[in-house]
Amino acid sequence: MDDLAQAVRDHYPGQTYQDIARADGDDLPAQLRRQSNPAQSTADIAFDRYTSRAFYDAEMRNVWRKVWQFACREEHVREVGDNYVYDIGRHSILIVRAEDGLHAFHNSCIHRGTKLKPSGSTGWSPSIACPFHGWEWSLDGAIEKIPCRWEFPQLTDEAAALRSVRVESWNGFVFINMDREAAPLADYLEVVPEHFAHWDLSGWYVHTHVRKRLSGNWKLAQEAFMEAYHTPVAHPEMTHVVSDHNMQHDILSRHVSRDLCAMASPSPTSTRQQTQQQLLDSMLMGDGSTVAKPTVPEGGTARGVMADQLRRQMAEEFGLDFSNRSVPEMIDSLKYNIFPNLFVYPSVGLPLLQLFRPDGDSHDHAIFDQMVFRPKPIDGSDWEPAEPVIIEEHQSFTEVEGMDPFLASVLDQDTDIMRWQREGMYASDKGAETLSIYQESRIRHLHDTIDHYLAKGDAR
Repeated sequence: MDDLAQAVRDHYPGQTYQDIARADGDDLPAQLRRQSNPAQSTADIAFDRYTSRAFYDAEMRNVWRKVWQFACREEHVREVGDNYVYDIGRHSILIVRAEDGLHAFHNSCIHRGTKLKPSGSTGWSPSIACPFHGWEWSLDGAIEKIPCRWEFPQLTDEAAALRSVRVESWNGFVFINMDREAAPLADYLEVVPEHFAHWDLSGWYVHTHVRKRLSGNWKLAQEAFMEAYHTPVAHPEMTHVVSDHNMQHDILSRHVSRDLCAMASPSPTSTRQQTQQQLLDSMLMGDGSTVAKPTVPEGGTARGVMADQLRRQMAEEFGLDFSNRSVPEMIDSLKYNIFPNLFVYPSVGLPLLQLFRPDGDSHDHAIFDQMVFRPKPIDGSDWEPAEPVIIEEHQSFTEVEGMDPFLASVLDQDTDIMRWQREGMYASDKGAETLSIYQESRIRHLHDTIDHYLAKGDAR
């Protein structure tokens, strides 16, 4: 145990994530027993990293054009001819499924640059055609038709092919990279494939998808989800049922960090005394009208009962056997951050994805996507990935049909504060933020990784 992990244990004796998870049983998998949070700088971080257009432009050149980034799920392009448009800044990438697998192209006609498919669109077509002059390509990007071909004697078929973008998939997630010289996706993901070896999400699909436009830089938006230091102030109702200051924060590699948060385990900041039954009832309060609340047996725990109930539910509804999953793997928030902007939660009870990126080409506005997964039906019934429900900054997540009301209220609290933070950055006389050494360590790691890519770009 390093000094920082020991300091956390000293401040929260018996309440660290490791203490809580090990109390559930001796089956905690190795990847969740690991702790890693190396020492970092304590220097302030300047606000112009969020507010400066010049800094954003440098990120776009040296980060976004050089990294593997999540674009869509495989179910978005599951049939030959399916296509999906992913936008980042001014870049637009067209992802298609051909007979030989996935392809990705810059979404721009070779002729005069017209976008081939509208931004944010999904669809199906047997080929790729320009809507302006009718140039046409096969799904693998080879040119098939140029009207009045004789008028372009200077253009070879090879030169007329669509400009390709690297595309690879992992665990049902499709990633693109505009850098043709980049290392393979598996190398970029570092420890993630090993950690997710038994967390298969390829058999799940996007059941709900909500997208909200936010006021503030893309980093500001995602950093609210990288620490729970704010929970007692922004989400006081959560302190009685969910860990916060005692969450585990890990920096696992250059591109990967995570936090582990125990459910049905009160925060050290909670002043409420609760029995295990009261704790379980609080966690299940949203299910009261439709689900009979279980009883915690003598000597049992709310966490154990929640995990058992979820195992039964997944077996009955989806035919899935999770008898070999530990309690934390069933119910906890296991949040992996893959640089630069993807959060993946693999637990059975909280299977979701969160994504943060610039809104269009604005350095001062962001888009937040949340996709919740559900297992694909085993009875052969049809399913389709959910279309995004788009809401604006002034709208509430509670307006989204089917959204869990408790989760919606928490997301409102997280995103409503962002405008205040953005305006405060501009109003600041200090001009910089001071981060804690543990609970906000993953935020610093994000900036350190950005600096790594900026330095590589400057060195060219």
